[in-house]
Amino acid sequence: MLFETIRLALRSVRRNALRSFLTLLGIVIGVAAVIAMITIGTGTTEKVKQDITKLGSNLLTVQALRPMRGGDTNFTPRPLEASDLRGLVDGMENVNAIAPTAQRTVRVVFGPDNLSAQVTGTDNEFFTARNWAILRGREFSESELRSGASACIIGQTVRNQFFGSGDPVDSLIRVGRMSCRVIGVLEAKGTSGFGQDQDAVVMMPLTTFQRRIAGNRNIGQIYIAVQEGASTSDAVLAAQNILRDTRRLTPGQEDNFDVRDMTQIADAMTSTTTVMTGMLGALAGVSLLVGGIGIMNIMLVSVTERTREIGIRLAIGAHEKHILIQFLVEATVLSLLGGLIGIVLGLSLAGLASYTLSIPFVPSLTVIGTAVGFSALIGMVFGFFPALRGARLDPIDALRHE
Repeated sequence: MLFETIRLALRSVRRNALRSFLTLLGIVIGVAAVIAMITIGTGTTEKVKQDITKLGSNLLTVQALRPMRGGDTNFTPRPLEASDLRGLVDGMENVNAIAPTAQRTVRVVFGPDNLSAQVTGTDNEFFTARNWAILRGREFSESELRSGASACIIGQTVRNQFFGSGDPVDSLIRVGRMSCRVIGVLEAKGTSGFGQDQDAVVMMPLTTFQRRIAGNRNIGQIYIAVQEGASTSDAVLAAQNILRDTRRLTPGQEDNFDVRDMTQIADAMTSTTTVMTGMLGALAGVSLLVGGIGIMNIMLVSVTERTREIGIRLAIGAHEKHILIQFLVEATVLSLLGGLIGIVLGLSLAGLASYTLSIPFVPSLTVIGTAVGFSALIGMVFGFFPALRGARLDPIDALRHE
């Protein structure tokens, strides 16, 4: 019985192919929009997580706090210093690494080629804190770190620009006005979520950077990698207490430094993208309701066109429920076809967007299943009234209909 009803519904769809296509177009657009938006949003969220992970797991960042522009402040801006670093190294517990950094964008030259790169002064703790491996060569030696030797480790973008697939170790490049010997090559990190090339970098000992590039002893930022399982919130409080002590801040003074927990930043960014994805999905879902109204409209037209057919079926013994089921199944089949086409279209659009925007393609079976179920529900809900109207036709009046 049900199989025969579905066969009749498919025959009705084929008989009015153009009208059926225009009817289910609203469902197609709605389902495609929902799946595409949610898939792209999920991929964006995953991209944010990956970018944060590239910075290092359980990472805290410490930097000097600058007064807000035009605002009243009761503290003196002061850069991070070696005493702050020593205080953190001596006082912090449950950490894997504490790395000082200072950065500046500098022109790097090798032969006839040159590019603008982020030059970072740091030490070997940086590679642990930032979870950044050296693919070729070695880390800085203790003598290089102490003496401020002209040694550097380059990122993949710098290597590709100057050396291609060749081995750059022991080559000399010019960083600003100084010559620097390449001792290692970092693994590729790719582009950050803000569009910055993380591989266009040159690492050198902090003392070298301070003497030859910056011309001062300031530290721009300190990375603290907290051990797995340890509380980053406790680590933030410990770092704040240590820095207040090393910077001699009285209880009434505001912090002239900032300690940020990258885990909290990642959670906040993930939450934001999730909310935006939900809002976009809800907006796209409105078109499903529009598609449902289109199905109701076409089913009312179909009932009117087939009034005489309904009268004949009722006259030869068909029950109202048979007529009701027939038109209800026809509306559901029509809606389901739109849903299936919409799924293919939505995944195709999401895949294209993922490739274009360089974000992960993360289709969700739950979302796809929900879209199929919701499209079927739309067909049943909006097809019920026309089906009920057809089932309640008077057989005599239906037979007289022209």
